Amino acid sequence: MSSTPAPSTGEFLTFTLGEEHYGVDILKVQEIRGYDAVTRVPDAPEYIKGVINLRGTIVPVIDLRLKLRLKEARYDSFTVMIVLNVEDRVVGIVVDGVSDVVPLAAEQIRPTPEFGAAVDTRFISGIGTLDERMLILLDIETLLDSADLGEAQALDPAA
Repeated sequence: MSSTPAPSTGEFLTFTLGEEHYGVDILKVQEIRGYDAVTRVPDAPEYIKGVINLRGTIVPVIDLRLKLRLKEARYDSFTVMIVLNVEDRVVGIVVDGVSDVVPLAAEQIRPTPEFGAAVDTRFISGIGTLDERMLILLDIETLLDSADLGEAQALDPAA
């Protein structure tokens, strides 16, 4: 098993990327919005879609599908941006769709399985088990490390 401790109980916003269900701590979620056009940042990695102006705050937008190296990232009427507060910064992540908010008790959260060096599991805080499905619980701080967030900070002198 992984040395990453499983998260404690709590509520998780669930969303989909392809066929898989993911969860992020609801306390990190600021808002959910439809996906709109972003301003592209020159020389940014492909998964950083760009930035948006959210009520005066410059917010970096990361396509989670590209960050996690999933197949194609298509944009349609179901594509959603989840705005998160991560380490005192605001960041948007693009996902295929938001499902719901689910409470998970400690006995419903399992540690991340160890896959060896072939799979990077640093950003998975655990696996949530619901009736018929499993949720991959993301450690959003690790996933969106300071290197990702630093891209847009250079554009926003107030950050």
